Amino acid sequence: MAQALRPNTVGGLFATDGKPHPLQDTLLVVTLVLGITSFVTAQFHDLHLLSSWTGLVGILTGAYGQWISVTTRERFGLIVGLGASGVGFFLGMAHGGLFGGF
Repeated sequence: MAQALRPNTVGGLFATDGKPHPLQDTLLVVTLVLGITSFVTAQFHDLHLLSSWTGLVGILTGAYGQWISVTTRERFGLIVGLGASGVGFFLGMAHGGLFGGF
């Protein structure tokens, strides 16, 4: 009868413990948006400034989000955003860097 004591965690998208996590959810969304932006803009050589800066900020917000994350779902989304930010950052650096490739 141990399963009768477990809470139902299927309903929430981000918080699996039933508690609100506004800071962690905000960091998750910001990291995902920055990661997607960085990854997409890294595909264009002339947008290296945008891809490298959004990638760098995405890496920093994702790292802080990982540090304070509470649930596994938050961590999963942050890892996806961190991966996209990292790829976008490194491709942006390869195409010209943070300051335009002096």
